[in-house]
Amino acid sequence: MEKKRVLFTATVVKQHIMTFHVPYLKMFQTMGWETAVASSNDYEDPSQLNIPFCDTYYELPFERLPWKPGNIRAYRELKKIIDQGNFDIIHCHTPVGGLVTRLAARGARKRGTKVIYTAHGFHFHKGSSLVSWLAYYPVEWAMAFFTDILLTMNREDYALARKKMHAKKVLYVPGVGIDTGRFANHRADRQEKRRELGFREEDFLLLTVAEMNKNKNQSMVLKAMAVLKDTPEFERLHYLICGMGDYEATLRQEARDLGIADHVHFMGYRKDIPAVHRCCDLFLFLSYREGLPVALMEAMSSGMPAVCSGARGNTDLIESGKEGLIVENEPQAVADAIAALYRDPAQREAFGRAAAQKVQQFDCKNVHRIMKDIYLNV
Repeated sequence: MEKKRVLFTATVVKQHIMTFHVPYLKMFQTMGWETAVASSNDYEDPSQLNIPFCDTYYELPFERLPWKPGNIRAYRELKKIIDQGNFDIIHCHTPVGGLVTRLAARGARKRGTKVIYTAHGFHFHKGSSLVSWLAYYPVEWAMAFFTDILLTMNREDYALARKKMHAKKVLYVPGVGIDTGRFANHRADRQEKRRELGFREEDFLLLTVAEMNKNKNQSMVLKAMAVLKDTPEFERLHYLICGMGDYEATLRQEARDLGIADHVHFMGYRKDIPAVHRCCDLFLFLSYREGLPVALMEAMSSGMPAVCSGARGNTDLIESGKEGLIVENEPQAVADAIAALYRDPAQREAFGRAAAQKVQQFDCKNVHRIMKDIYLNV
């Protein structure tokens, strides 16, 4: 019997396929399927590319902005791959990857190929700009007609897709799945890790784990710390930013301009995030737009209380007053939340316990079971 074939597509390999989809490639191989990936190689050293459980890799010139000419070439190459590949399932991700793939797969769908698209967070949502709605909504609306299953991962996107999109089926899935045990069961020594990172036991450590860009809004935490600069608490306050990004120089300059540079620490990309969680006191996540944030789920798995913006995705995970605090995205409100939890260790502990319990529904075992059922039912 000829093997069934599945194709995964996304704009980039390192930051998307390798981050989210290797478990599903493994799942298909375990079931005896032939697996393929079509994506752009975004490794700094292209020779580092090695996708586990992938039988065939197709490198395509995807670009993040849809109007870039590389996407036209990607469409032509991908259409040939799909037309010749006889894939049973194509699962596409990311806005550009999803757009190009669904256009390229129109003929294959007529021959029986099933096309699944996961919206990791629509770029249009309540509170987003008119430009975002005009630029992204018509495209997603049109592409839904070429989609057999549209998967969403937060309540707002699910409600909108059910009402406005015309995919054959719209389903909700609780994220991409995270290994909650990796964080919950980590046994780093808090004091030892603090000494290693250069902090005292009496310091109060704030943490954000995210790419440094405008959307992740680390700038709001800097402004909130500036509000607290003249309070007695400030001497012990330190803000750790784990991650990399083009916005780093801007944030460093802002910290200097606000007079808080000695209390802001750029930690770079780190492989010891579970241990860093254990030595910090409060997770800050003030992003403007989210799908269902993995970084916040990881912090919850570690039992960290959180102060978050009201972005959709954040509110799927944190109910204000239960697992953390949802605050207005402005400096005084963030500063007040930090100060309140600084003074109330019992409340921090209660939030952390509730967060660790709630996040279990987003564990990879649960999500993988749901996704396997979806694939098999296709």
